[in-house]
Amino acid sequence: MSDRAKTAPLAELRDIRVSFGGVHAVDNVTVDLHAGEVVGLVGGNGAGKSTLMRALSGAHPPDAGEILIDGQPVVIANPRDAKSLGIETIYQTLALADNIDAPGNMFLGREVLTRDGSLDDAAMESATRNVMGRLNPHFKNFKTAVGWLSGGQRQSVAIARAIHFNARILIMDEPTAALGPAETEQVRRLIQQLKTEGIGIFLISHDIHDVFDLADRISVMLHGGLVGTVRKADVTTDEVLAMIIMGKLPSEVTQKELAQLH
Repeated sequence: MSDRAKTAPLAELRDIRVSFGGVHAVDNVTVDLHAGEVVGLVGGNGAGKSTLMRALSGAHPPDAGEILIDGQPVVIANPRDAKSLGIETIYQTLALADNIDAPGNMFLGREVLTRDGSLDDAAMESATRNVMGRLNPHFKNFKTAVGWLSGGQRQSVAIARAIHFNARILIMDEPTAALGPAETEQVRRLIQQLKTEGIGIFLISHDIHDVFDLADRISVMLHGGLVGTVRKADVTTDEVLAMIIMGKLPSEVTQKELAQLH
């Protein structure tokens, strides 16, 4: 038995159901995530992947099912509950204040104050430099408003904010969308660094090639249900495309059907 099989997942979502007006946006879906692992969540528009992650992030609690953190059942009624459990979401928009520098964004809403109640800019910058030193040693623009930074640098700031406040589970929504090749490579390096620190990542993406570059396992959703979860090393991109388009597992799809995907 592998070490991973012996240990409880960081996060486990069991039989999650989310409904909107009688429509099952997520229907009895079970997925899990281990420390130092990236699980790609893929599927077409309306497949339910973002709604599933909103259940974990506290943005939309599930109507049924169970969420476990470190093997223990938890209630996540709102984003505050999720943050207290070490769950942070990095949205596609990054939710950064463009007119504020990296330290200001990292501590936005959680500012450090001096004894006389003023902002302790030196302490916040020092903490930002420390976390960036681990995450992205090449980052130097600590005094620049983040609106002037590249997409990859902005991702660094958003990720730094999450892990400084002890995130153990990251939900990343399309982290390389609209990035060029160099910035995409920078984000890949960030994700690899997070993995070495034992952080688990749910990666929501429409880009199958992105997922194959970054994920250890891939969970495919279709019409609110889970088609299946596969190890990246065990499948081809065509087999995952068949799961996304046809809802068929690799063991169920024929070579003729795979050929028709092209």
